[in-house]
Amino acid sequence: MSPTAAPQSREMSRDDFRAALYAIGERQYHDLHPFHQLLHGGKLKKGQIQAWALNRFYYQVSIPRKDLTIMSRMDDPALRRAWLQRVLDHDGLTQAGELDETKVGGIERWLRLTDGLGLDRDYVKSLEGILPATRFAVDAYVHFVHDHSLLEAVASSLTELFAPSIHRERIAGFERNYAFANDSTLSYFRKRLDEAPRDVEFGLDYVLTNARTAEQQQQCLRALRFKTELLWAQLDALHHAYVTPNLIPPGAFVPEDMDPTRYSR
Repeated sequence: MSPTAAPQSREMSRDDFRAALYAIGERQYHDLHPFHQLLHGGKLKKGQIQAWALNRFYYQVSIPRKDLTIMSRMDDPALRRAWLQRVLDHDGLTQAGELDETKVGGIERWLRLTDGLGLDRDYVKSLEGILPATRFAVDAYVHFVHDHSLLEAVASSLTELFAPSIHRERIAGFERNYAFANDSTLSYFRKRLDEAPRDVEFGLDYVLTNARTAEQQQQCLRALRFKTELLWAQLDALHHAYVTPNLIPPGAFVPEDMDPTRYSR
């Protein structure tokens, strides 16, 4: 039996399983994507950053849908209560006109980023300008957690293992390179520095504890690879449309600093 086939037939130790999960991020998390390197390195024009923020918003508003779908698979009330915090983190607890910053959720914080980038808030919320590939990729994630086991659904969320480093890199890169960076536009990323480690501590322990067989461990590894590939595919689409070869699909957002005559609507 080859060395690569061995883990599929034998259960890994808890430490080896943990290492295998982390190795996926080291190899293929989307912080390695050329688009992110351009974004964090100050190499993108405002319109390209607007396109990224606009498309990423669909992912942000879909996270509570994904988490509620996962909760619907949970029979244990204690587990549902623990997972509910993820929904509240993104949806927030503010009522209309309320100004309590402690209750502001991730979706509102992301809209502050798109506000700061000069995008119309109603247009962003309409989702009219997102790329087709963004919609398909994000919807595929929601479908994945519905169609696969609870264990696989939780494992797919473990990209949070790698999120704090990309948030720190993004904050530093934005502050260093872009005029739009301020406390308001960067508040989403700063808040996630506190939220993501808490989420991942719970999710990682659940996966390490409940993947009791070699087959279950491999299912979890495949689920996490699926999630990293989904995130990578979103950046592939952005790079193709807004960096090179600049082929924006009909109906998608066209930045003002790009020549609109090049793109069919």
